[in-house]
Amino acid sequence: MNKIITFISALMFSLAASAQTVDGSWTGKLDVMGTQLNIVFNITKTDGGAFACTLDSPDQGVEGMPAEITVTDGVKVKISVAAIMAAYEGELKDGMLKGTFTQSGMSFPLDMKPGGVERNRPQTPSEPYPYATEEVTFTNTADNAVLCGTLTYPVGYEKMEKSNVPVVVMVTGSGQQNRDEEVFGHKPFLVLADHLARNGIASLRYDDRGVGKSTGDTDEMTTETNMKDALAAVDFARQTGKFGSVGVLGHSEGGAIAFMLGARGKAGFIVSMAGPGVSGKDILLAQNRMGLTQSGVPADITDGFCKVLDKVFDVMASGEKVSQPTMKVTEIAMQTGVTLPELLVQELAKSLGKSTPWLRYFVGYDPSADIRAVKCPVMAVNGSKDVQVIAADNLAAIRRLLPVNAKNMVKEYPALNHLFQHCATGQPTEYAQIEETVSPEVMQDIADWINRAVSK
Repeated sequence: MNKIITFISALMFSLAASAQTVDGSWTGKLDVMGTQLNIVFNITKTDGGAFACTLDSPDQGVEGMPAEITVTDGVKVKISVAAIMAAYEGELKDGMLKGTFTQSGMSFPLDMKPGGVERNRPQTPSEPYPYATEEVTFTNTADNAVLCGTLTYPVGYEKMEKSNVPVVVMVTGSGQQNRDEEVFGHKPFLVLADHLARNGIASLRYDDRGVGKSTGDTDEMTTETNMKDALAAVDFARQTGKFGSVGVLGHSEGGAIAFMLGARGKAGFIVSMAGPGVSGKDILLAQNRMGLTQSGVPADITDGFCKVLDKVFDVMASGEKVSQPTMKVTEIAMQTGVTLPELLVQELAKSLGKSTPWLRYFVGYDPSADIRAVKCPVMAVNGSKDVQVIAADNLAAIRRLLPVNAKNMVKEYPALNHLFQHCATGQPTEYAQIEETVSPEVMQDIADWINRAVSK
C-alpha cells in the first residue's frame, strides 16, 4: 500500500511539473547597492501560442513598459526592455523563474515568484462612508479645460450652519495625477478628504487635465495653467453657495499654486504641504546636489555638475531653442571652467533637449513675490527627510517672506518624507514600501488649524 501511495505522489508531482508555464505575472526584488526594487514581468500567451511581455517597476511608479520576450522549451525566457537598456534571462524551476537581470553592463541575480506586488494601504477609506460625496464638473473657461472631481461633505453636514462649514480645494503636485493624487497605491488626497470630513471640513479634489474624465490641453501645461484650473475649482466651490470660507491645500507644486491664489486674494486660507519657498531652479539644483552626494559622487564633480546645471536651467527659462544640446552643454561647461565625465554631459544634454513648457516655466518661477502678497492665514508644513523640497531651505524662506498673521503656522515634522510618511531615508524608492499614506499627526494638525483659521 505504501508503494502505491509513493507512486501516485510521484506521478502527481510529475504532472504538476509538466503543467508549469511561464505566462502570468512574476515578481522579484533587485538588490541595487543596498536598495530593494520590486520588478514585475507580465507575460501573456495568445491563442496562437505567441508570447508577449511588459515590465512594471512598482517602486518607481512604472507600469506596462513594453518588452520583447522569447520562450524556449516552454520554460526558458529571454526578455529585453529597450527603453531602459535592460534584459533578463531565466528558467522556470520549482515554480520560480530563476535567472539574471542585466542593465547598463551590470548584472544582478533575480529570482521571481508568481504574482504581482500586493500593497497594504490601511489608511485608505472604503465605502460606505459616514458622509456624502458628489461627482462634480467645472470649467476653466480661459483655457477651455473641463475638470471632473469629487465634492466631499463633512459628517453631519445636513444639520450644520452652511456659512460655518469651510471647504478646501486640493491641488496635486507636479505631473498629471488623479483626484486622489494616487502614487504607488497610496491615495493621499482621498485619505485626507476622509479625515477632514470627519472633522467638519468639506473638500473638493479633481483629476488633472488629461486624467480620468478631465480634458484640456496638456502639451502646453505649466504651473500657471495649473493655477487657472485650481482657480476654476475655487470659483466653483464658492459659487455652490453651500459653504463658508473657501481655502486651498496644495502639495508640492500645488503649494506654489496655493500661494499664487492667495496672492490674488482668491483663497480664504492656505495649506502648503511641502510647497516651495525658493525658486524652481533652486529646488531642482538642491535635489540634484543631494542625489549626487548620496550616490557617492565626489564633491568636486558634484559641484561642477551643479554649476553647469544652473546655467542649463537659465537657458531653459529663457526659452532659447537649442538644436544641438550636447554642443550647448559642452559650451556652457567650458565657459564655467568645468570638466565633467561624458556620462554627465549626456545627462545634461538629454534634459536640455527634452525641456517642456512646464519645466521652462518652473525653473524660471520664483514664489517670493506671491508669498509676500498673501494676506490670508497660512499653514506651511514640510518633512525633515523630504529630499524633493528640502525643508530647511523652503520653510526658512516661507517664514521670512510671509506677512505677519497671528493665525499663520509654519512647522517641520521630524522623520517625514515628501509624502508626509514616516520613513528611514526619505528617498522616493521608499514611498511604495511604506504602508502609511499620510502621517495622522499631520492630518490632525491640518484639520485643527483649518477650524481655528476660519473661526470668528
